[in-house]
Amino acid sequence: MFKKTLPVLLLFFSMAAGLTCAESTESGAKHTLVIAHRGASAYLPEHTLEAKSLAYVMRPDYIEQDLVLSKDNHLIVMHDITLDSTTDVAEVFPDRAREDGHFYTIDFTLDELKKLRVSEAFVMREDGPKARYPHRFPVWKSSFQLSTFEEEIELIQGLNKSLGYDIGIYPEIKKPYFHHWEGRDIAAIALDTLKQYGYTSGQQKVFLQCFDAEELQRIKLELMPALAMDLPLVQLIAETNWGEKRIEIDGTIQHYDYDWMLEPGGLRKIATYADGIGPWYPMLMEFKNGQPRANNVVRRAHRRQLQVHPYTFRADPEKLPEAFENFNQFLYFAVTQLHVDGLFTDHPDKVVNYLSSVRGRSHTR
Repeated sequence: MFKKTLPVLLLFFSMAAGLTCAESTESGAKHTLVIAHRGASAYLPEHTLEAKSLAYVMRPDYIEQDLVLSKDNHLIVMHDITLDSTTDVAEVFPDRAREDGHFYTIDFTLDELKKLRVSEAFVMREDGPKARYPHRFPVWKSSFQLSTFEEEIELIQGLNKSLGYDIGIYPEIKKPYFHHWEGRDIAAIALDTLKQYGYTSGQQKVFLQCFDAEELQRIKLELMPALAMDLPLVQLIAETNWGEKRIEIDGTIQHYDYDWMLEPGGLRKIATYADGIGPWYPMLMEFKNGQPRANNVVRRAHRRQLQVHPYTFRADPEKLPEAFENFNQFLYFAVTQLHVDGLFTDHPDKVVNYLSSVRGRSHTR
């Protein structure tokens, strides 16, 4: 299916993108980076090569890759360490769930993972799967497959060569603590792969991100120096109750406390090992008289020379914050009030078009 649809997607959307995309330097306006969150995930199942191809021709600055390990140490591009909510693993391998009822990617070889069918993200109900985002690509339609990090890098680098663009990659190392518990060093494997494909410093278009502060410090101070690498690192910031990282304290497993990151001194600490932060966008906002405005997080981060790339900007009606009437108003707030340096979005085409129109208006004044 991929071989049949990719040329059509590229032709159609490259024509559209060519008409709407503007160079950031023409008007002198600040260039806000557009990061395609899991690809063009508002339009095709997330992290599939098809979703990345569609994102590419929408001309974002970067395309994101979430990385987890397979049983045979292949880096698989997918958001979760489990396969439950985007694949048919429960049908293909019904006896391979762990005691908690979940199917973990790390329990399957690459050959086994390639046998799975990938769908738009769903939530399993008693009456069957229900789309997580009802206005997006239909659940279990068409044919999609999991891909490796190498396959995706080669796709993006190949399109950079054939189309002449320079679109970067923005990999995230998913849950290093879990991989360490499984006896695996996913960070080391990811760095080896990045170096193999020529990503060794900020001279290439790459950011490396993670929710795990201690792992990022290990990457900065131990792993990258040993490989003669110096990639720009981004500290993702979560709400503690999300459980993005779990740690053992006094014999019990608990959620890692993220509150320190935005407390006094937190950004100063992050600046010792990272080049930017990736907060959830509400962390950058406050309300006065019912109206949204910027808090001081971006200003404090910029004082520490940290870039700010919040997540995730979605145009789905059910995901638009109530404070904004439409998606463009939300983007206007992010760019002109929050002054973010970049943003993650499921709708890269809408963000690219909005920023292009803003720069165009600035250029004509």
